This record gives sequence, structure tokens and C-alpha cells, in this order.
Amino acid sequence: MTRKSDNILSLITPKASLIYLTDDMTIRQALEKMRVHRYTSIPIINAKDGTYYGSVAEGDLLYNICGEKHLSARELENRKITSLVRKQYMPAMKVDMSMDELIKFITIQNYVPIVDDRNILMGIVTRSSLMKYLVKKMEKMK
Repeated sequence: MTRKSDNILSLITPKASLIYLTDDMTIRQALEKMRVHRYTSIPIINAKDGTYYGSVAEGDLLYNICGEKHLSARELENRKITSLVRKQYMPAMKVDMSMDELIKFITIQNYVPIVDDRNILMGIVTRSSLMKYLVKKMEKMK
């Protein structure tokens, strides 16, 4: 169990250090960015105001490109990446969330998007940053 004083701010990778997509990008542009950076999932923000839109995972892309929907090359060039976002996938969490809440979400996804009160993406907390934090905490308890 974590203490009330535990704060997730120290775990956040800030937006300035992230690779992310914008809602005006096409599926092809998103594919290219994910390929170059070797990401399996990536956040999407509004290009104008920086609000968190959602996240897209490689599984979403595979399903739509190779699966049932089988998008054509033309569709990849013209459709926006936002058309593939599942709204329930990777909900954003507020920066003041508890460490217990963070742990609950990080067990089912690779990162948790963190937003401020206006839903502006501040950054993400990755599973690996949380694990490093917990290891350090356990070492201090010895």
C-alpha cells in the first residue's frame, strides 16, 4: 500500500520529451512515426490546444490495415489516425491521482497518460519508471 504523500510527479516523462501524434495526422504518418521510434502504443493530442485525444496501439493499426477492415493504401493516406482510437483505451489520469490508482492502471497498459485539469497532456508515466521507483522504495525499507 502506498502512502498519501507518494507523488507521481517525479515519475512523469514530460510531454516535451515524448514522441506523440496529433489528431490531424493520417494513419500513414502515424505508422511511420511508430515504426521510426519503435513504439507499440503512442498518445494522440489535439494539434491546436494540446489536449489529450487518446492513444493508438499497434494492434489497432494491424486490425484495421490487415484485419477485417483491410484499409487500402489510399485510405491510409487520407484517413486521420483518430478514426482508429478506441475511447476506452488508455484513459488519461489526472496528475493528482494516487499511487494506488496509478499501479492499478499500469498493470494493464504500458504507460498512463497524465493530464492537467484542462485535459492538456502533461506527459506519461511508464511501467518501467514506476518499477524503478518501487525498487528504490523497497531498498530504503531494508
